[in-house]
Amino acid sequence: MNQTDPPRVLLVDDETDFLESLGQRLRLRGLPTLTAVSGPEALEILDRQQVDVVVLDVRMPGMDGIETLRRIKESHPRVEVVMLTGHADLETSLEGMRFGFFDYLTKPVQLPLLLEKIDDAFRRRCGDETGRNETFTDKLQEHMIVADRLSSLGELAASIAHEINNPLAVISESAGWLRSRADREGLSTEELRSALDRALEKIESAVDRAARISQNFLRFSRAPDAVVRAIDLRDLAAEVRELTWRAAAQNEIEIMVTEDPGAEIPVTSDPYQLRQVLLNLVTNAVQAIKRDGRIELTVGGDEDWARIAVIDDGPGISDEDLERIFEPFFTTKQEGHGTGLGLAVSRGIVEKLGGRIEVESRPGAGCTFIVVVPRHRG
Repeated sequence: MNQTDPPRVLLVDDETDFLESLGQRLRLRGLPTLTAVSGPEALEILDRQQVDVVVLDVRMPGMDGIETLRRIKESHPRVEVVMLTGHADLETSLEGMRFGFFDYLTKPVQLPLLLEKIDDAFRRRCGDETGRNETFTDKLQEHMIVADRLSSLGELAASIAHEINNPLAVISESAGWLRSRADREGLSTEELRSALDRALEKIESAVDRAARISQNFLRFSRAPDAVVRAIDLRDLAAEVRELTWRAAAQNEIEIMVTEDPGAEIPVTSDPYQLRQVLLNLVTNAVQAIKRDGRIELTVGGDEDWARIAVIDDGPGISDEDLERIFEPFFTTKQEGHGTGLGLAVSRGIVEKLGGRIEVESRPGAGCTFIVVVPRHRG
């Protein structure tokens, strides 16, 4: 195979008009192009003829694009695949990455961009690794962060709703009592004033509590824009504890925040990204312990590096699993209880902040994750 020769392309799409039109446009630009209207037909062509790059639609009746991709990679692993989708959805990105696609484009397809992708894919098939469009890695990393953030939000939703509903119930009851008491007659002005003051104190306290909870939740769920500012790691750890304590308390798990003696605490970094990392680690610890245990967030550091350790007394991690826990999609949780993205995303975040994640564990002896970031991040 010679890289100076044009790539042999196979177009796969169930929309025949689109297929014929795009095929003609590629042929006019000198690319030998075959077409198929279904996944099974595409696989038959690949078995008979040499193809360098497959341009594959995601949404097709019968065998869809993801299943076709999987079978292509099983039978013809060196063939590169560019996916076409109606919208740049997360599912396509993650599933496509799992089965080894090259990249994806959204419809309607811009021909210059498609030609560029085909050329990049062909160069990689020929052994030129620089052909890979480097922006895809960044795009996928953003998708993974969003996926893990949404997963964490789903786990928090029930406890957050409970946290907010309790103080709101106090507000409702106190306000109702206040209205009925004000309507009653025969009370002295001093007695009524004292009763009203007590009711108002309850209302103000409950409103303040609801505001703190919702603010913490909103700070976590906001988009992960790059925000670098001075933060206190003790405050950050306390916020994470407040977001997770109810789920832990329901399973009789205690969460504590401690501080190393003489620790240098102030840090200049991105609080939103660090909060997501810590929330992932604490949530994982709660799920690992399951019931009746303890989690400790220990804050420390020196003049150059800040450190937060998340320590649990759960079942620990086996040596075999310890080597794989940061791999995307790897999880030891039951099916439906985790995406396998949390630790991979967390490590990516910490490394972008100039730091690292360390883990210490052995079966039956709990687990310690240590997040280390520079004290001053430009």
